[in-house]
Amino acid sequence: MEFDLPTTAGALIVLVVLGTGVLIAAGVMATSTVLMMVTPAMLVFGIICLAIGVKHGEYRARGS
Repeated sequence: MEFDLPTTAGALIVLVVLGTGVLIAAGVMATSTVLMMVTPAMLVFGIICLAIGVKHGEYRARGS
């Protein structure tokens, strides 16, 4: 399965939105806290993990 940029970005956004929705629905913390602190942190962490994963995939594809 090959992912292009729009598919990958869409999957990341869907995961962050799903996680945000679950946290808001569960009532674990205040909605303002989830939206102002947790959601941006999830998005940044996802982007960092995606970048590391892409670089690792490039490394593996080279066969080194």
